[in-house]
Amino acid sequence: QVQLVESGGGLVQAGGSLRLSCAASTNIFVRGWYRQAPGKQRELVATITSGGSTNYADSVKGRFTISRDDAKNSVYLQMNSLKPEDTAVYYCNAYRWPMDYWGQGTQVTVSS
Repeated sequence: QVQLVESGGGLVQAGGSLRLSCAASTNIFVRGWYRQAPGKQRELVATITSGGSTNYADSVKGRFTISRDDAKNSVYLQMNSLKPEDTAVYYCNAYRWPMDYWGQGTQVTVSS
């Protein structure tokens, strides 16, 4: 059974930083982070391929950095210069054909 465990969320002031971690319980391709704010749809934040190519939402470019450690089946999201609009539950996403898998989410709250 695939489990994705996110950690690192919390409450931070605007301009601060957080580092999210996602650890998979098994060898599975963890491909990125999504987030969902109250009353909004889940949206892509950042993805990373097995080769290390990255893709970011325009709203986080230049502030967030995604990385992976395949030896640990883990993906990380370094979030700098946080803004109140970054407040959301952050989910990591993994894929093993034919299914998508999601973690339970970690809350990020940025105060102004």
